Amino acid sequence: MALDVLKESQNRVTSMSMIHEKLYQSRDFMHVEIGEYIEKLVNDLLYSYAIPKGQIVPQIEYDDIELNIETSIPCGLIISELVSNSFKYAFPDGKTGKITVSLRNHGDGYLLIVGDDGVGLPEDLEFTRTDSLGLELVNNLVDQVDGTIELDKRCGTKFIIKFRELEYKKRI
Repeated sequence: MALDVLKESQNRVTSMSMIHEKLYQSRDFMHVEIGEYIEKLVNDLLYSYAIPKGQIVPQIEYDDIELNIETSIPCGLIISELVSNSFKYAFPDGKTGKITVSLRNHGDGYLLIVGDDGVGLPEDLEFTRTDSLGLELVNNLVDQVDGTIELDKRCGTKFIIKFRELEYKKRI
């Protein structure tokens, strides 16, 4: 249990440090090319959870999107939490499956979908009111980016998040 908590904390820190690494590589130090970041994040999580090659196949789709740091950090943490939950719970006993992460332009904002074709969430789980630190964090981060979140449990688990880029706050 304590090792799981440490691993989750380590993954959160890694997610944020990857954002800063991408910022330093960007042309203006204010925007992150989010697609490459998502690919690296999901692959690092596969490695962190020691998922055997081919057991869980990531499917990552994205438009050419650059987000500022105010938006990219919460977005990265949301993805990290939801993908981690899929790795931990969706495929018990070595079952195989697929995880999908999609970030697309959507009107004047963005559509983020994180889902899996695993066993699904319990029917009675109310994901907006839960004792799970990870799901509570996801809900708070969605609020932070002024977004909305829906859950589709028809085939595995799929979180659908709509949000807009937050306004960059000039720093001193």
